[in-house]
Order: sequence, then structure tokens, then C-alpha cells
Amino acid sequence: MKMNSLMKLLRKIHEDESGTVSLETILIIGAIALPILAFLLLVAWPQIKEWFMNALNSMENNANNAGQNQNQ
Repeated sequence: MKMNSLMKLLRKIHEDESGTVSLETILIIGAIALPILAFLLLVAWPQIKEWFMNALNSMENNANNAGQNQNQ
């Protein structure tokens, strides 16, 4: 008797398709996002890092120059 109710429950869970649309949407978003992320990490990251470091160095130089100008 218990096995029969377990089989009914498993069948009901297996036939339930209420989350299908959400799952398909997540898979589509992942299929779009993963290649973009891979491109950014492999191809664009060195250039992005260089731009960031240049901007950081420029800000540090401007801060040092501003400090020196105040001391004069």
C-alpha cells in the first residue's frame, strides 16, 4: 500500500511541468551569458585591466600633484 502511494507521488512529480518555462528561460540566459563572459575573460580582460591601471595611475599622479601644489 505504501509503495502504491509512493509510485503515485513520483508519477505526479514526473508529470508536473509547471517549472518548465522558468527552467528554459534560465538555460537560454545562461547560453547567452556564458559566451559573453568567456569572451570578456579571455580576450577583453587584458585591455580592460590596462585601462583600469592607467586610470588608477593617473588618479594617483593627480593626487600627488595636488598635494604638492598645496604645500607650496
